[in-house]
Amino acid sequence: MAKVVDLTDGSITRGLIKLAIPIIGTSFMEMAYNFTDMIWVGRLNSNAVAAVGTAGFFTWLASALIIIAKVGAEVGVAQSIGRKDYKEARNYIRHSIQLIIGLSLIYSIILITLRKPLIRFYRLGLEVEQEACTYLLIISMGMVPYTINPIFTAIFTGAGDSTTPFRINTIGLVTNIILDPVLIFGFGPIPRLETAGAAIATVIAQVIVTLLFCICAKQRPELFSDLRLRKKPDRAHLNHIIKMGAPMAAQSAFFTFIAMIIARIIAKWGPLAIAVQKVGSQIESISWMTAGGFETAMSAFIGQNYGARKLERMEKGYFVGLGLVAVIGVFATFLLAFGAQPLFAIFIPEPEAISRGADYLRILALSQLGMCVEIVTTGAFIGHGFSLPPAIVSIGFNLLRIPGALLLSSTTLGLNGVWWAISISSIFKGSVLFIWYLRFMRKHREASKSIC
Repeated sequence: MAKVVDLTDGSITRGLIKLAIPIIGTSFMEMAYNFTDMIWVGRLNSNAVAAVGTAGFFTWLASALIIIAKVGAEVGVAQSIGRKDYKEARNYIRHSIQLIIGLSLIYSIILITLRKPLIRFYRLGLEVEQEACTYLLIISMGMVPYTINPIFTAIFTGAGDSTTPFRINTIGLVTNIILDPVLIFGFGPIPRLETAGAAIATVIAQVIVTLLFCICAKQRPELFSDLRLRKKPDRAHLNHIIKMGAPMAAQSAFFTFIAMIIARIIAKWGPLAIAVQKVGSQIESISWMTAGGFETAMSAFIGQNYGARKLERMEKGYFVGLGLVAVIGVFATFLLAFGAQPLFAIFIPEPEAISRGADYLRILALSQLGMCVEIVTTGAFIGHGFSLPPAIVSIGFNLLRIPGALLLSSTTLGLNGVWWAISISSIFKGSVLFIWYLRFMRKHREASKSIC
């Protein structure tokens, strides 16, 4: 049975990598759900991809709800363990789980009730809209397991155990890989369900993951004993969790809303353009999912050392993490720039889609390093329990994508102008947030010296 891992001593590089690798694996498991869906749905037609991609914006919006509880669980558990206060860690676990269950139930009811007008916003045609509505309905009915699994992952990670979530999510992915072709295309007595089949496969896999997390939780009494989930949450813990998570949740929500508006701009080039953006972002997510593993590892590392008041170790850990993600960013740049066409052809084997998709990947390749810097710096801020700066930077520059996309796409760049607006904003986000964190560390160091 895995135990709580102390990140306040030992090699920083080894500790970050050891913690990050399973997190990266878990992130890829989560990403692979969408990859698997897109690979099989892409074998239907580009309209099916557009339908799944459009409905996916609303499940993506659920990330804002997840982040509210996830940040509180991860930081609360990490800082409590850094102080060796396991009772307080269990308090953060209980309140995070209670919060996400309540939010996900409310959100699922909203999606089920309003799915048709929400999908019609994109004006993609009756056939695509009908498929998207069906997909969204099924996914919405599985919203609780979809949102609670990242919370379990955050709890284990905050305790320094990133291996357990990786193993559990691997089982979920294998389940999804097996069910996807069976339910999408039919097999034996199972009818051909197409996009609805992809949604059903995802929900079943997520439910299995939740059950496995519950089984593992029973084997971790130091974290999950005597949670009393039916007990009324106390306002102090709930407010603290919301305060820590709200800025990042706002960032996620704005990011999704902005992406939806960008998708509306893209839609004037037709369903194929929507499909290109959806698949292209999935391919690009290889880099930000990898960097995201180090974001979570950095958050847990900073959180535990913050709780233990090891300030010099926190600073050194940030620069070690920055160097690690820089390698990822440079590698992703070359991969997307020189492997654009064969990468995109895996998902949609249509010549026009491959050509447009290659343009997307080559333009976004330029922003990979900046994006990786932004991600790991966000993790450092979160570990301090100070998530406002990354939220401000992200929301501000993401908002600029809208006028940027409208302006650049009205030139001879056309659709590629939208991709340039996204890429340029990512470069600025990484640069500005890095400078902000350097100033934050300096002030934090000076304040600590004055206290001493």
